[in-house]
Formats: sequence, structure tokens, C-alpha cells
Amino acid sequence: MRPRVGFLGLGWIGRHRMQAVRDAGAVTVAALADADETARAEAAAFAPEADVVAEDLETLLHCDLDGLVIATPSALHAEQAIAALDAGLAVFCQKPLGRTAAEAEAAVAAARRADRLLAIDMSYRHCAATRPLRDLALSGELGRVFAGEFVFHTAYGPDRPWYRDPRLAGGGCVADLGIHLVDLALWSLGFPAVVAVESRLYAQGSRLPPAPEAVEDFAVATLETADGATLSLACSWNLAAGCDCVIGARLFGTESGVGLANDGGYYDFTTERYVGTTTEVLVRPPDAWGGRAAADWSRRLAEGEGYDPAAAEIVAVAEVIDRIYGRVTSR
Repeated sequence: MRPRVGFLGLGWIGRHRMQAVRDAGAVTVAALADADETARAEAAAFAPEADVVAEDLETLLHCDLDGLVIATPSALHAEQAIAALDAGLAVFCQKPLGRTAAEAEAAVAAARRADRLLAIDMSYRHCAATRPLRDLALSGELGRVFAGEFVFHTAYGPDRPWYRDPRLAGGGCVADLGIHLVDLALWSLGFPAVVAVESRLYAQGSRLPPAPEAVEDFAVATLETADGATLSLACSWNLAAGCDCVIGARLFGTESGVGLANDGGYYDFTTERYVGTTTEVLVRPPDAWGGRAAADWSRRLAEGEGYDPAAAEIVAVAEVIDRIYGRVTSR
């Protein structure tokens, strides 16, 4: 019998991840919950096999479920994930797992305690274009990686008001977009220790102080790793980028380099390897990667996987995010 999975938060991302899980065919879409009646109705029409349609998490926790997919506002993620894990459910959660490293660590601890599979929707790890960055870096084919550049600029900003409240979102464009850059940079290099972080945050062109009360719409940061690499990151909302978005990642080693770039949109990437003055294309679009992380979680759940220690990687990412914001952490 396939595991029964509930979906909490049925907006665009929630429905998209539900479709990916449904298409993977490893689990059953059994329950739906959202405070918005229209969202519930649209999701129920898409997944009529769901035998529970509710307004809140509490109802789902009293259903016969094996897992929960969370796609609610960021301020709710850690609390909802912990409640589900404590109830014995596996969890797939939208990023960020927590607004701070402490929240993320508490959720990971709950997964460890319950021995339940916890995965975060760090979707770019599952894109074909990003795999060569990690494979070439960890295999040593780039030589010693000493530098990296990661960017995520968008011509738009989020359309939900809570994104612009730091108490609800945990921050601005860094919490929303920069988290992908930090994760991609550390994941590509096998999660080296980060020994120094410097950052500058801006809102409408004005520099913000550490631990700002307003959310940033532009940010730059530099990370230094214990093995001597310098990683530069930049992200923004509402930037005059000349296209929908600019997304790129490059690693440079003593032997060669590797990089990816988008085509002006959010989904299609080309990955190249650089050797001296020559360029070799490694990956071309298209690649339907958007829901791949959720589908992978559902298959692992169906195979009976419990707690995955790799979930702790999101805590390392959250600690860097805290340092970019100038927040004091306990670690």
C-alpha cells in the first residue's frame, strides 16, 4: 500500500509540488489543507482522490497520514514541521525550514528524534545544470577550487505582503533567493566550514544596518571557507535586470572552471566547462526540474527511509544566512 501524504498550503507552489508528487506515483494524495476556501476547492478539483479537505494542520495531524508537504508562509514552517514530525509524519518543506538557524535546527532535531524523513525544497540541487558544479568540484577535476560567483537577480518582487515583514519572512531577498545561492555554493563544495562572512544589504538603494528592521531588496555577500575558497553572492528583487531574472553560478579551480547561466527566464540553464580559452557545453535545456525534489522525497518515503543526516545541511545554510543578516547565533 502506498504511503498517504497530506498537503498543507495550496497556493501555486503547493499545487505544483502536489502535481510533481502525484506524477511520481509513489504515494497517494490523501489530504489537503489551506485556510483559503478557493485554494482548497482548486486543489480538491485537481486531486479528487484526497479523502480529507481541511482548513488547518490540526485536522491533518488526526488523519491517517504517513507524510506531509508544507508550502505555507515562512514563519510557520519550523513550527508546522516539528508538529508533523512529532506526530510521526515524514516532512517535505518549502524553504526556508526556519527563519533562523535555531528554528531550522529545532526542526532537524525533531526529525532525528522521530526517525522520520525530512527534506527541504532546495530545488536547484535537482537541476541537471547544477550537477556538473558539484561533480567536477568534488572529483578534483577543477583542481583546488579557490573562487566562486553566484547570482540571483529578479525584475520582480514577491506578491504576498508577508514577504516584506522580516518577522514573518526572516528577511528579504536573501531569505527568499540568497538561500538558494548559499546552499548551491556549499553543496557544490561538499559543505566546507565557513570561517568568515561579510555582507551589505540595501533597501531601495539605501544601505541597511546589521539586523535590520526592514527587508532588503539587494544584497551582496562574501564567504570564506576553511579550505581557502572565496565565494561571492549577490541577489535582488525588483532589479532593472533587462530580463525576468539573471541566475548564474561559476566555480574556478587551479585546473579549470565550470559555470551555468540562465537564458533570461527561471527554468532553462546552460552549463559549460572552461579550460584556458576553450569552452565545452556540458548541459543544455530543456530540463523539467521544478518539482523533482518533492518527487524524490515521495519515492524515498515509499521506500521506507527514515531520518537522513543530510537534513542537517540546511542548518549550516541557515547559519550563514544568520551571519549575512548580522544575527548572533548560538553556534
